[in-house]
Amino acid sequence: MKRFNPWFLIPLLAFAGLVAFMAVGLSRDPHLIPSPLIDHPAPNFALPQLQGNGKTFTPTAYKGQVWMLNVWASWCVSCREEHPLLLKFLRTHTVPLVGLDYKDQPADAQKWLRDYGDPYTLTVVDADGRVGIDYGVYGVPETYVIGKMGMIRYKQIGPVTSEALQQTILPLIAELQK
Repeated sequence: MKRFNPWFLIPLLAFAGLVAFMAVGLSRDPHLIPSPLIDHPAPNFALPQLQGNGKTFTPTAYKGQVWMLNVWASWCVSCREEHPLLLKFLRTHTVPLVGLDYKDQPADAQKWLRDYGDPYTLTVVDADGRVGIDYGVYGVPETYVIGKMGMIRYKQIGPVTSEALQQTILPLIAELQK
């Protein structure tokens, strides 16, 4: 009579655990990548404004206000997808929208804004991408909602959609403005 060998169960349990882990991962929305920066202070920076004149922008200029930071580039195909929605958002005057031109040539960005319209309160140039790294940018476009105390409250990975704007971003902005 053979005795039961418990060592046989170890590979079987490891395989079952791996299948369960993959099932959970595959069932999640890939656009909902949690950011470790949520509810932490937005990284500070000082970048030149795209419009020139030697002016720089730093997030401390909006301390006490709710504002949004939209990371984009003229070479970004998905940025064209969200651009009409950002132009509509501009007309609402809800909160300031700062554009962060990411790893782009300023002349290309200026032409792009002339051709497609400029939805931004102001645009800053992150030519080397260091500020994007500080904000944890995975790729463009990405949009951040920053609260009155300078804390990142929301991160949209990928293009802002009408659904995300109506169901998540605008309600959050309304709550933060109270």
